[in-house]
Amino acid sequence: MFSVLMLFLIPVGGGIPAGVLLAQSKGLAWPVTAGLYLLSDMMLALAFEPVLQLLAWLGGRVPFLARFSARMRAAMARSAARFSGTGAGPIALVMFSFGADPMSGRAAALAAGHGFLMGWVFAIAGDMLYYVVIAITTLRLSRYFSDPDTAMWIVLGAMIVVPLIVRSFRRLQGMQGRPKIR
Repeated sequence: MFSVLMLFLIPVGGGIPAGVLLAQSKGLAWPVTAGLYLLSDMMLALAFEPVLQLLAWLGGRVPFLARFSARMRAAMARSAARFSGTGAGPIALVMFSFGADPMSGRAAALAAGHGFLMGWVFAIAGDMLYYVVIAITTLRLSRYFSDPDTAMWIVLGAMIVVPLIVRSFRRLQGMQGRPKIR
């Protein structure tokens, strides 16, 4: 179980497919595996929160960081508005964390005025949704390959390529709606 938890603690999403396949090979039930992922998110919260609070405190005292903080708040508000249309409410923060990562989700929640507990609840909820999508995809795909590494690499590749395609598609849609400049 410890090796699965260590894979889940990898800060980039690549630990999910590897951890899920390792857990499956060790005979761990899916609730135990999901619990280990949740535990890794809670450990991340305890490790990242002091850093975030220090940055927020410094952002109020160092002019350069204050400007950076104001830009970050504006960017987070724009991103959250894409998900809900109204700003950084709970659903928007969960979806933002799903699309980004729990640390960015917590930073967005802090910028929206949410405290430690609810900020991390929104961030972890979004990350757990992401975990479910990647875990199910990995397990289903691994049924079609004799080598589990193949499924893992396909999922990792999709985790990188699919967001790029979605962003490109959105950008193209945005360009089609704009008037042409002559």
